[in-house]
Formats: sequence, C-alpha cells, structure tokens
Amino acid sequence: MRGKKILVVEDESRMRRLIGDYLKREDVHIIEAEDGKEALDLFEQEKIDLIILDIMLPKYDGWTVCREIRKTSNVPIVMLTARSEESDELFGFELGADEYVTKPFRPNILVARVKALLKRHMKEEKIMNFETIQIDIKGHRVFLDGIEIEMTPKEYELLLYMANNKGKALSREQLLDGVWGYDYYGDLRTVDTHIKRLRIKLRDKNYVIQTVRGVGYRFEVEK
Repeated sequence: MRGKKILVVEDESRMRRLIGDYLKREDVHIIEAEDGKEALDLFEQEKIDLIILDIMLPKYDGWTVCREIRKTSNVPIVMLTARSEESDELFGFELGADEYVTKPFRPNILVARVKALLKRHMKEEKIMNFETIQIDIKGHRVFLDGIEIEMTPKEYELLLYMANNKGKALSREQLLDGVWGYDYYGDLRTVDTHIKRLRIKLRDKNYVIQTVRGVGYRFEVEK
C-alpha cells in the first residue's frame, strides 16, 4: 500500500483521525473530506487510489458521492457507516461500492480489507508490483515510490519485457529481438544504451536490472 492516496470521507473529525492513524502505519497518504461536496471536489483534483466513504454526510450523502464517482471511475470504494440494514448494504453494492463495513468496526480489520481490496484492484487493472516499482500495463506507465517516471516507448517496453522474464538471464540478442523485433538491424549497443537510461530513471532501485557477465542482463528483485 506504500505511497497510495486514500480519501477518507467522514463528517466526524474523531473518526477521520482514527482511520487515518491506522492507515498511516501502512505508509499511505491520507486525504480527508468532511462532506460529500468536498469529497467530489478532492476526487477531481487528486489521483485517488481508494475511498473510504460514510453515508450520512452533509451537503451530498454517501449514496450520491458513490453514484457520481461511478459515472467516470472504478476506483475502489469502501462504505463505512452505522447503517447496518441489509437493504442499505445491498443498495451500496448496487451503486458500485466494493466493500460495506458497519460501525462499530475494528480498525485493524478495516486496514486488512483496504489492503486486500487494493491488491485485488491492482490485479484487475493489470499492474505489476516489484518492491516500490509499479508497471501499469493498461496505462503504459511506470511508477517509483508512487511517482510516475517519464519513459520513452522503447524504455517502457524493455522494462516490461525484462519484468515478464523476472529472474532469467537474457542476452542482448534476446532483448533486441523481444523488444525491437527480429527485423531490427541496429547495433547490440542499443540495448546497453537503453539499460543505462533505465537504471538512471529507477534511481535507488536500479539494482533490479543486474548485469550477468558474459550473457547480458537480468531483472531481479529482493526476496
């Protein structure tokens, strides 16, 4: 969950603080909203990874917020509310909520559900995770510590190819054929140049691209 942005929408400041304190232990960034309108405004302004949403809110209630967000986004939504009637829970799922948690709740269980939901959502979105490196296959983007790295198309394709072959020693010829294609007649040094650029962009995580003496390169992460 490290680096994820979680929007906590709750009109009670004590409850927002409680939820935030537990989630911050997982090294996430908490954004707070105390009413439905503020929640929708913040969602438009920020790149939110998950929403914890109360139902009984000033201005716009949680039902309205959920309905509006689902018009444009499939961001994970956890309904957190004192309304425990089965009809309310079913209505929440009909609107597009992913989880429905009733108050009172155990904070550790809420955190566990949030972690599981984020993990499931990332799989659905086809996101590969290697330590603090994330490769968004659907969006053709790469993130380091939650911050997007600018990459050329070939740099992205090379990193993805190596990640898909994690742990395997790949020769320069294999990398050239796999990324540039069999009909590419460029020099093998093209691979070395792109590897060098990738290592620079991956900064303190550049050790995931290892040099295999006499062979080529290998993508490897710490166990």
